[in-house]
Amino acid sequence: MGGAEAPDPVDARLGARLAELRAERGWSLGELAERSGVSRSTLSRAERAEISPTASLLNRLCHVYGRTMSQLLSEVESEPALLVRAAEQPVWEDRSSGFVRRSVSPPHAGLRGEIVEGRLTAGADIAYDRPPVPGLEQHIWVLEGELDVTVQEAEHRLGVGDCLRMRVWGPTRFRCPGPEAVRYVLAVVLP
Repeated sequence: MGGAEAPDPVDARLGARLAELRAERGWSLGELAERSGVSRSTLSRAERAEISPTASLLNRLCHVYGRTMSQLLSEVESEPALLVRAAEQPVWEDRSSGFVRRSVSPPHAGLRGEIVEGRLTAGADIAYDRPPVPGLEQHIWVLEGELDVTVQEAEHRLGVGDCLRMRVWGPTRFRCPGPEAVRYVLAVVLP
């Protein structure tokens, strides 16, 4: 049969949560589009799980809703456990940018910190126009490869073992200059 493919289960739960967050605030798609800078049609398609949202799109929505990306993603997963085995750590992929994100220690309402493993393919380039939460503290520790990080106007090249710490108030950019992929740890601490 030639029907549409069923949406990815995580994308479906994520879309439903995004719709809930908008409804909780009483916003129309137009109001959310104005606040986020994302088109109404893209927002609608993401809420209906017709598209898999990109990291940049989720970042804009997290900013509007006052959440980190990990917090949002944890809201669509089952109840967080104290011990998270490697095989059970939620993995989310932005296929369009070559970004894979593993929530090593998923966020919890009573805690301010979390650990994320990030992977970017060679040449991958992700730009965020704003932090999901202003003043967010981040520590980036490179495990394999090289990573270029731009924080507001300052550019940093990180190699294996290097660690960059920052408070994020404005735009950031993560780029893997290659020729190989980069794998890094991102420790996130809410202000």
